[in-house]
Amino acid sequence: MNREHIPGIIAMATIVVASNILVQFFVGDWLTWGAFTYPFAFLVTDLMNRAYGASAARRVVFAGFVVGIICSLIGTQVTVQIAPDFAAPAVTLRIAIGSATAFLVAQLVDVSVFDRLREGSWWRAPLASTLIGSTLDTALFFFIAFSAGASGVLGVDHNIDYFNEVVTTPFGPELTRWVGTASVDWCVKVAIALFALIPFRILVNRALQRQASA
Repeated sequence: MNREHIPGIIAMATIVVASNILVQFFVGDWLTWGAFTYPFAFLVTDLMNRAYGASAARRVVFAGFVVGIICSLIGTQVTVQIAPDFAAPAVTLRIAIGSATAFLVAQLVDVSVFDRLREGSWWRAPLASTLIGSTLDTALFFFIAFSAGASGVLGVDHNIDYFNEVVTTPFGPELTRWVGTASVDWCVKVAIALFALIPFRILVNRALQRQASA
């Protein structure tokens, strides 16, 4: 592992751990705080891919995955007071499993899509790879972490009853809360993906300038 990859690994692990915790806390009725942090994992991956290539990006993904999941599993052993009479793990086991699975699949797909499109317009590769990766990540994570359908394999935790209530969603139809929340989170991730094109362009240009002057 090159020394240049270390900031990417640290950033990736930090994003994964923070998102695992923040996805349990809501902004309003439908949006979790995790929706604002996790999309930047794709920015890290795409920056590494553009600056150092697909192989380097995959190494950062795997290293960030290992560090992130270790920290998340530690979080399953830490108890926080959610309500005056109720305590629960900072990160539940289902959230840790869902995050690990969704992260690895989505990030590796992101790397592959970006690599296929890297010779096109500067914005096409990061935008397409992030949109595809975000869709996979959202679907896999929310199903594994919160759906009743996965409870037979992964067990039940304190989030399940709440996330499987049938409620009227912001889009109109009645759906289980985890589906509605996943949909809103996905919309925010898309918005952040568009915004992240700005720092992507700036940081890539700076990295290329440093490489050219080295």
